[in-house]
Amino acid sequence: MSESRIHSEDVDVDPLSERSVIIFGRDVSTIPCFRNSFLYGISIGMGVGFLAFLKTSRPQLSTHIGFGTFMATTLGYWFPCRYNWSKQKFDAGQLQQALQQQAIYEGTEKEREKLEVKMEHA
Repeated sequence: MSESRIHSEDVDVDPLSERSVIIFGRDVSTIPCFRNSFLYGISIGMGVGFLAFLKTSRPQLSTHIGFGTFMATTLGYWFPCRYNWSKQKFDAGQLQQALQQQAIYEGTEKEREKLEVKMEHA
């Protein structure tokens, strides 16, 4: 009776680092909002360009309209997405700092003083 074993060198594994896309020396899969911005931009740009071609039957004009729509959609999605991401990251940092301070002051005289001040103002 023979055993069939699979060795790690027999399996062709595609690690994540080999699937990533590097542009100008930076891995774009790690950039927040990059993927969604470009997917929306490409799909909407192609759709609008195709509809423009169906309406006008002019390939050059349709290409320009499609590319302009791609750029507008990509940038129009990129900036609000990055703003919200930055805002959430900042808020998370502030919350983490507040929780660390609370853990440091918990059960100390400083915490009791803070509670007394809050009670006086309420």
